Amino acid sequence: MTDKEDIEYRSPEEIKSFQEQLLAVALKYLEEHSAYYRRMFSTYGIDISKIRHIEDLVKIPFTEKKDLQLFNEDFLCCPKEKIVDYITTSGTLGDPVTFGCTEKDLQRLAYNEKKSFACAGVRPGDIVQLMTTLDKRFMAGLAYFLGIRELGASVIRVGNGIPELQWDTIRRIKPDTIMCVPSFILKLVQYAEENGIDWRSSSIRRIIGIGEGLRNRDFSLNLLGSKIKEKWDVQLFATYSSTEMGATFSECGYGMGGHVHPELIIVEIIGDDDLPVEDGETGEIVVTTLGVEGMPLLRFRTGDMAAKCVEQCRCGRNSYRLTPLAGRKNNMIKLKGTTLYPPAINDVLDNTDYVDGYVVEVSDSEAGTDRVVVKISTNGHADDFNLVKDLKDRFRSRIRVAPEVIVLPKNEILAVNFPAKSRKPVKFIDLRKR
Repeated sequence: MTDKEDIEYRSPEEIKSFQEQLLAVALKYLEEHSAYYRRMFSTYGIDISKIRHIEDLVKIPFTEKKDLQLFNEDFLCCPKEKIVDYITTSGTLGDPVTFGCTEKDLQRLAYNEKKSFACAGVRPGDIVQLMTTLDKRFMAGLAYFLGIRELGASVIRVGNGIPELQWDTIRRIKPDTIMCVPSFILKLVQYAEENGIDWRSSSIRRIIGIGEGLRNRDFSLNLLGSKIKEKWDVQLFATYSSTEMGATFSECGYGMGGHVHPELIIVEIIGDDDLPVEDGETGEIVVTTLGVEGMPLLRFRTGDMAAKCVEQCRCGRNSYRLTPLAGRKNNMIKLKGTTLYPPAINDVLDNTDYVDGYVVEVSDSEAGTDRVVVKISTNGHADDFNLVKDLKDRFRSRIRVAPEVIVLPKNEILAVNFPAKSRKPVKFIDLRKR
């Protein structure tokens, strides 16, 4: 596909008109095939023929995670015989939700990731080492694999963890790209330092991060991104995705936000009044999927907070971008009068050399405010000074306030981080009564 053929390079007016045509198709498909949305349209008296523009979406109620949990099968829009792959969400905010993907849906995933990898500079013939799982009903790992194949690059499916195996694979096959959770890169570097591996001279020239942010809201590298860049001078790319969206927003080489693929998804940003905010203003990400056959979603509230960037990117794309996530709406913390999100706390901890592992717990205090306790384990290099005082000073210098800090044995933190059935590390626990 040439730039002239790619909708992302068309004018904003053309992109909007194109999306509105796809929206009409999506609404008709939902009315004909979705028991859940057919019931919604009937209950609220919604005439889909009057939803002609993206601005008209405000006339339709939101879809929430609880709806997917309570009426999961009602969202399925095709016979079960057409489902070729079952996946589930990670369940970090409650019970996991099952999604069925048809062959067409897997092809859509491959197309999405092909465009996202290409946006991050991956080209046919490149070699990508996947440090993510392809099992445990995980959509992302499968999507990455399919997209790299579709792009014409090579895949090394190593899976997550095990630095020794990762470095052995890099030495043997010489990939140029790594895809993994960014904080794991620091563990890779630490292993290399301890075992005499010259990581700076390895074949790796690009790291694509998933699941954790690498940038601040102004697109500068955050503490984690800066730490990685300081240790390993390679290209860093951040991404944002979720199972419900069936889409990925990847940075281009200019690192100015995640590019939206207009043919796959419509994004709204809403404020506390549930109405769209002005472009550039932070709000909750709401998505409507396009071209999904198995379980399409209409106005799904992701709970993630970000803003739209609508000016043309220096790469030439006119499709809007999303800023780095501020956090999750439900995870917002009020600590000693300061509003913040868990990623801000994580960023300090990820950039502290002696912190080996951690979990952040938020609960209600007797005063009715949020109590934040950071439980950490150390790597044994911080016995000669007041660790708790030092870490609190780091928090104050970065986020102006300091949570409580408790030091625990490494095995206790690991037991919380990696419960038996979890696919992702658990680093945030919300005990507040809503």
